[in-house]
Parts: sequence; structure tokens; C-alpha cells
Amino acid sequence: MAVNKLKCALGAIIISFSTQAALAAEPVRFGLCYDLTKIYVAAVPQVAQAVKDYADLLNLRGGIEGHPVEINVVDHGNEPQRGIDCYERLKRDGVLIFDFFSTPVSRAVLPRIVQDGNILVQPLVGRGDAVDGEVFKNVFPLAPTYWGQAANIISYVKKQAGGNLQGKKVAFIYLDTPFGREPMPMFEALKRIERYEFQSFPIPVPGNDQSAAFTQLRRFQPDWVVTWSFSPLNPISFREMQRNGIPIEKMITVNWINEVDINNFGAMAAKGLKRSAVVSGGAEHPLVKDILREVYDKGKGNGDRKLVADSYYNTGLAVYSTVFEGLRLAIKNQGWPLTPEKIRQGMHSIRNFDANGFMPSVTITPQDHGGGGKTRIDMWDGTKWVPQTDWFADYTALVWTMVRANSADFAKSGK
Repeated sequence: MAVNKLKCALGAIIISFSTQAALAAEPVRFGLCYDLTKIYVAAVPQVAQAVKDYADLLNLRGGIEGHPVEINVVDHGNEPQRGIDCYERLKRDGVLIFDFFSTPVSRAVLPRIVQDGNILVQPLVGRGDAVDGEVFKNVFPLAPTYWGQAANIISYVKKQAGGNLQGKKVAFIYLDTPFGREPMPMFEALKRIERYEFQSFPIPVPGNDQSAAFTQLRRFQPDWVVTWSFSPLNPISFREMQRNGIPIEKMITVNWINEVDINNFGAMAAKGLKRSAVVSGGAEHPLVKDILREVYDKGKGNGDRKLVADSYYNTGLAVYSTVFEGLRLAIKNQGWPLTPEKIRQGMHSIRNFDANGFMPSVTITPQDHGGGGKTRIDMWDGTKWVPQTDWFADYTALVWTMVRANSADFAKSGK
């Protein structure tokens, strides 16, 4: 017993010393200029909460290679000029790594990132072709493109049809914005390859009235319904499916759905719904458990404990697990002080990284800044998300044809 107590005491002393040493070192600074109040408020605050919680956990353990993690979170309200102002201010403060989690803001700041040579983390927003590391050298999406998600959904549907989609009907219902329209070329290209019937049904902005679109969709009598919408609009779509007599089991959503959406519709009513997943759900992962035990149980959490392990919270953890790993490799292999070039080299050193099973394995190369484009299909069983597939990526040659066609245009025009 005495030996065990001594071991615990020594462990606490070691952790204390490593924490003090990290706090004394120069920090690794991140600029998270986020929409915390307007368009993306249903998801982005949980992402910020997760990043700050993970940074606090790392700092309790000595930081990244002995350097504390400093997370600067600023609200830009999804306004490009406010995002630019945030970037310029934090850049003057020595921040090298930025994340805007907004397509219009990311696109507005991108020319400055290119000019300054700083690092842009861009998960699931911004330009889909930014996974092309040969053109976007300092941009790291670290996640599948929407073209890739669409391709993987069709691959799953094809397997459910016994390997032949000819004559099957796929309906695509989407928010009529650039985000909603982005996967359309992939669905159209795969229609020509797989010979399924395809019709698209736009939902007018702001998306609260979906009745007309679903009435038209019902007449199409689809075998599958793919929806490209965003969190607060999902329960509306589910109710329209129900109202029009279309089984919820036929629907597959893009990744932007969480447990709040499910509960707002009804957990049991949503049984059978499927989603394109980019991260594991639930609170069973060791990282989530560590954050709850070492941060929240000590009263140091950065938000509502109930949101820990929400799908959006876990998305933030997954993305920044990869980011922090890249920074660790940069400091370990290249030394301090950090520069954008050292960070790039650190990111390019990431190989088969899955944060201990938290997400699909990610490999970052100078050519591919997305990490491989793997997703999986999850199904809601009434209480939780259950994987229906392993992590996979399909039609990758077609996805990269679209990526390179778009990135080539950017390389020529800068737009």
C-alpha cells in the first residue's frame, strides 16, 4: 500500500513539473475565428468547446513537446470582413495557424493565407479542392470533401442494391446554397457511370419551408433519399419524410447531423436513419473519457458537459487530434521555433493516424491534404449511432478528377 501511494505521489510530482515547464515555454498559438452567434451556431460552439477542452488536457499533461497550447477563439458571425479583421489581428500577435469554420470567411481569407504563407486548417468548409496540396500548399482540410462523401454514399447504396444501381431512383434534396449544390456534379457523374435515375430537389433558403420540395420528391418515388442540409433543418426534413409517407430508413444525410437533431424529431421515430460519418460518435472513446475525468470532473470544462461526445464536439476532437499530432511531429523533428514550413513538414509526416480508433486513419502527403477521404455509413438504432460499414473511400479517381479540375482553375486565376 505504501509503495502504491509513493508511486502515485511521484507521478503527481512528475506531472506537476512537466506542466510547470510547459507553462514556462513559449506557447503554440492557434487562431479560431469562428461563427459563434449566427449561421453555424448549431455546431461551431461545440467544435470550439472540444478544441479548448483538448488543449486544456494537453496542457495538464505538459503541452505539445513541452509547449503549452494557446487557443484564441473570436466570433466573426460568418461575416467575411470580420474574419479578415480577426486574421490580421491574430497574425500580428504571432499566430501562424488559423481556422475559420465557415465557407464564405475561409474563401475571403484564403488569398491572405496564400500571400503570407501561414497555415489554414479547413475541415468540412471552404474550397473542396483545397485537399490538393500541390496547389494549396498551406491549406489542410484534414477531412473528406463533399464530393468524396457523395461518392461514398453512392457506393454504399450500390452495395445495398446488390452491386447494380441500374433503374434505381436516387433523390437529392438540398439547401439551395453553394454548400448544398457542391456534391451535385458527383451525383450527376456517377449517374452516367452507374445508370441510376437521379432527380434533385432544392430547398429554398432559409430552409424552414420544405413542403413543396418533399411533395415533388414523393412523386418521384425514390429508392433512396440523400439530403444535404444542416443541423436545425434536419428535423424539418424528417417530419416531411414522415408526412409524405417515405420511410426514414431510405434517407442518408451528409455529416452535419447530431444528437440534438435526433431528439428534436424523436429518438425512436428516427430509428433507421443513416448518415455519412466522419468521426465516431459517443462517449466511450478514451480521449473523451480523459477529458471528462481530468477536465470536467475538476470543474474546468469550456462548455456544457452535456455536449461532450455530441457528434459536433467529437468532430472538433477528431480534427484537432490530427492538427496537434502534426504540431507534435513538427516540433519533435524540426525543433523550435515553429515556422509555417516546419508545420507543413509536420503535417506531411502524419501516417495512418486515427487517434486510437476515433476516426478513419489519416495520412497527409504533399499531394493530399485531406487525409484519404474515408467516411462510413452510420445508422441510428433508436438510442445511438451504429456503424453499418468500415471506414472506406470509393470512386477516388473520379473524386480527384474533380478536385484537380477545380484546383487548376484556382492555380491559373487565384479565384
